[in-house]
Amino acid sequence: MLVPTCAAWLGCGEAAPSSEEVNPPEIALDPREGTAVIANEDMLPGCGEPDAGTGPVDAGTSVLVTADTRFHSSAGVTVVPQNLAGRDLEILVPNGVDFDRYTGTPVAGGMRFDNVPDGEYFLRSSRHYFLTRERRFDLGVNRIGRPDAVYVPVTESPMSAELFNLDPWQDYTSISEPGSSVQFISADVDLFSTSSLWTQAGDTSIVDPNAYAYFSTGYGAPVLDASKGDRIYVNQLNSVQAGTLPSGGTLAYQSVVSSAHLPSFSFTPDGTTSLPLEATLAPVSQTPFSLEWRLNEFARWRSDANPSGTLNYPSLSLVPAPFGYQHGWVGYQGELLSMWLPRGENGVIASRLAYGNPYPSNWGVVGSAGYSFRSATPVVIGSRIHYPSGNIYVTDRLDHLTAGPIQPNLSPPRELRIDGVDAYVSRVVGTNQPVISWRSPVMGTPRNYVVSVIQLIDTYAANPTVRFYVPGDRTQIRLPPGLLLPGSTYYVRVMAEGSPNYEPSRAPYVTGELLPIITADTFSAVFTTP
Repeated sequence: MLVPTCAAWLGCGEAAPSSEEVNPPEIALDPREGTAVIANEDMLPGCGEPDAGTGPVDAGTSVLVTADTRFHSSAGVTVVPQNLAGRDLEILVPNGVDFDRYTGTPVAGGMRFDNVPDGEYFLRSSRHYFLTRERRFDLGVNRIGRPDAVYVPVTESPMSAELFNLDPWQDYTSISEPGSSVQFISADVDLFSTSSLWTQAGDTSIVDPNAYAYFSTGYGAPVLDASKGDRIYVNQLNSVQAGTLPSGGTLAYQSVVSSAHLPSFSFTPDGTTSLPLEATLAPVSQTPFSLEWRLNEFARWRSDANPSGTLNYPSLSLVPAPFGYQHGWVGYQGELLSMWLPRGENGVIASRLAYGNPYPSNWGVVGSAGYSFRSATPVVIGSRIHYPSGNIYVTDRLDHLTAGPIQPNLSPPRELRIDGVDAYVSRVVGTNQPVISWRSPVMGTPRNYVVSVIQLIDTYAANPTVRFYVPGDRTQIRLPPGLLLPGSTYYVRVMAEGSPNYEPSRAPYVTGELLPIITADTFSAVFTTP
């Protein structure tokens, strides 16, 4: 059968699960908010120095925005300045209910904004607004792979797959037992790819000339160059049963069970030429670890996330941290272990699990435990079904995450309002610049808040989202004029952010990957505009 292995938890079975379960829109594989991977930014412009003017920056009236890319590879970290000419950047200085807007001038090393008055302002980068006072602001990002790698704007490629010595292939049973999947990973270039393969339960080899690979880093597909030593890991993940859930069901997860590290080869993806992939996999030794995951300490904050919301899926994932922890969790190189528990699972899981890790010993392992909440009823826009949602996440080095019970130390914000009216009740919002307000969490002290205004649409493209990043001592923002479109449907999510090293007012993307990462969301009901 055709097996789409489009995510760690996604498999195939004789009876296909519902579309909502296979692709639940309220679940995020990557809990990092505002990192380069999930920020929905446009692709970065090409490297190099701009041709526009240069000159000193007046620290009193000017703001300099830079955007270096830091490429992480086995050779170390290489910093490449980005050309910000053409980048969608703007400064907005609050002025009553309106904003004074400033445009920048490309200069060597970044973008300079002149005559910006002292005090707070929003730096807008595409659909992201960062509240800051900084005179130098870093929009730089971390990337995996060599700095001279070339990426082409394709997201999938036909593939001729010949895979041997697999663990017996498993069919999809449920979101908790997704069966088998195959991922392709590299840190020589920035590569994370899932696959679609024709196979059957019990198979230990796959020969499929009509397979497909799907590239998921957000930067397109890398051109592989044998002369540069570009190699790929081919990883098979299988479901593993590990005891009993608090509810009495089967505790199960998916782990890397076999792998191959291919010799270097060259390939230029163009969307039509097949990627030749031949690999004989070998078993991967399993590394045991113990955990006490207190689901009840996540679930008890359901009513703060949304008073009428429901418990959704708890999840646990272990992912590689290429080249160690010094710069946090950089890139996304697939999963070592993923666990999706049944919707609404509660109680405490105290168990001993194991994960396969085919990577070098200088790579780290990051663990992320989360619980998602969603609206009790769906919102239908055209033919698309939406569930407004939020999450609580705790992410850290695995050894730190499991040193004590896994539970949040930060709860969601509370009492979300739009123009002073309860935002947990659906209504029509007629003002052009509504004020979004909230109360601080009951537990923990946020260092920052991220306010997301999410438009619900009738196509299956990503929902257009605008994000505002404000310090933890703020409990309201006023939206800029023109942000809400007429005749549209939205909801608001406010994330309390307790990560000790995250500095969105100075360097949002690189500091957003530093560990630990601690977040908790509240989310509104939908509202419409006239």
